[in-house]
Amino acid sequence: MKSKEKYLPILLFSCVALGVMIGGMLNFPKGNFNSKNSHQAKINKLINFINSEYVDDVNSDSIVDLTVNSILEKLDPHSVYLPASEQSTEAEIMKGDFVGIGINFYIYNDTVAVVNTIPNGPAEKSGILAGDRILFAGKTKLFGKKVSTEMLYNQLRGEAGSKVNLTVFRKSSSKKLSITVTRNTIPIKSVDVALMLNSKTGYIKIERFAENTASEFNQSLERLKKNGAVNVVIDLRGNGGGFLESAVAIADEFLPEDELIVFTKNKRGYTDKTYATEEGIFEKGKVYILIDENSASASEILAGAIQDNDRGTIIGRRSFGKGLVQREIDFEDGSAVRLTTARYYTPSGRSIQKPYVKGDGESYYHEYETRFESGELFEKDKIKVADSLKFKTKKGRTVYGGGGIVPDIFVPLEVKKGDENLSFILNSGVLGHFVFEILDKNRQDFDNLTYPDFIKKYENDFQYVADFQEYLDKAGVTFKLEENKQVVKKYILAEFARQLFGDTKYYQVMLKNDPMIQKATR
Repeated sequence: MKSKEKYLPILLFSCVALGVMIGGMLNFPKGNFNSKNSHQAKINKLINFINSEYVDDVNSDSIVDLTVNSILEKLDPHSVYLPASEQSTEAEIMKGDFVGIGINFYIYNDTVAVVNTIPNGPAEKSGILAGDRILFAGKTKLFGKKVSTEMLYNQLRGEAGSKVNLTVFRKSSSKKLSITVTRNTIPIKSVDVALMLNSKTGYIKIERFAENTASEFNQSLERLKKNGAVNVVIDLRGNGGGFLESAVAIADEFLPEDELIVFTKNKRGYTDKTYATEEGIFEKGKVYILIDENSASASEILAGAIQDNDRGTIIGRRSFGKGLVQREIDFEDGSAVRLTTARYYTPSGRSIQKPYVKGDGESYYHEYETRFESGELFEKDKIKVADSLKFKTKKGRTVYGGGGIVPDIFVPLEVKKGDENLSFILNSGVLGHFVFEILDKNRQDFDNLTYPDFIKKYENDFQYVADFQEYLDKAGVTFKLEENKQVVKKYILAEFARQLFGDTKYYQVMLKNDPMIQKATR
């Protein structure tokens, strides 16, 4: 996450699964697991028996974790167990802030290398710079093969107002520095950027649906309106979901009072319907929603509400297809279970949950490979829809259930057909690492460049594409970039812009000549 204290690589084929498993949980009421019955007594009796009589010492916590996982694996792919460490991390992400020093970093040659500092964060205010290596926190060594992410978090995070003395090596001057940083609350943005695409069209990128997303979005939308936006593009590409309320609140900004936004239904047949209020601030003007195969859950709720009410145009590729609602049960040790308790439906009555086999989560989360093979990421006609799952929008247009939101306007992948895996490489941490290492070796060449100067100098330069090809070759990734060099160059240029000038400049590069943006602004 861009404002988390780690420059997290997204491992190629795990990025979709992780995003949807973690980000794709809807709003879940919390409770404690207190039920007492014969099944619970049986499990407790077995664990106590193992603890007291088994021939070797056994970690009973690990047995419980295995038991819970084994039970949940037999259910649907979204009923999951979260150990305390994962639950704590996700709670921070969904809450929208954490207490730390405010840096993006990654481990480079067994050392904590600062990619950049969070603007106006504690590290920036204390004088830490991009490229610095953090060697010690107090007397604790932060370099070497034994350094773990958990250890780094423990050292760099703490109570707001507490201080940590860092020993930093500054490569540009070859000096060690002692820098004291006062920890503070660091926001984790869920709305990445809001900017004007042209004189009439605003653009908002939503990364996830967290607790503060609706307020972030509202502020961004109001600002764009003041700048002249009478149309808006909402980018949900890669957004794995989050809290139901956030998606509903955003949909409410665009829909007239009493329009149905979403409804849920549990196994007892209880239906809970949610309608728009009179509070919408953008009920006139064109709305475009951008989706792709990684848009899931709350993203699909928002897209479905806009599509079924004929309020806007959905552009992109078929979304992930998650239509299950989870309820969270917390345990005393900080771990939690998320159990599917209902299904949600778009206003037309369709479920967009794609098929799954109980106990086979791997196939479910790798279903996008089937999309590659079928060709549906390049041709809309290859998207399989079921005639038995036809529904009608408010104005009578036909839409389909049973597996994601099918866009009104289809846009294929940018890469050449047959090179689908390149999309994962370009959206993984590999590219970020490559750019950091280039900057790390030649930072003085970029120090005095303004953004316009940077664009002018590198916009038509393909040298870094060749360098990236060599970088992949050395890493053992046998993938040729020549056929997609224009796309690769754009991603490289954008990543340079992000690390040098921030997120807004990153998106300015990425959105130029973006095929989906072109469809929305033509």
